[in-house]
Amino acid sequence: QLQLVESGGGLVQPGGSLNVSCAASGRIRSLYVMGWYRQAPGEERELVADIGTVGVPNYARSVKDRFTITRDNAKNTVFLQMNNLKPEDTAVYYCAADDIISGRAWGQGTQVTVSS
Repeated sequence: QLQLVESGGGLVQPGGSLNVSCAASGRIRSLYVMGWYRQAPGEERELVADIGTVGVPNYARSVKDRFTITRDNAKNTVFLQMNNLKPEDTAVYYCAADDIISGRAWGQGTQVTVSS
């Protein structure tokens, strides 16, 4: 079984920055995709960014040029650097990973609040 543990998040003013990270453990063979989703109150969960094993990132249009996703394959960890945060970025951010043996796993979620 695959487990994901997130850290980071919190409260930040508009224009500020935050970094969240997610470490995978358990039954890992190959984490071919790791990424971040978010869900705001009353909204559906949406993809923020994901990244494959070779490091090619994919971003939602709303965060492109503000957020950067990276991963450390040796540590099975994915990072999301969020810059120039806006109130509409407020949401619970969930880490997700796909392993070729264990399948899809989700983190418990971490709250990101952008407010003055």
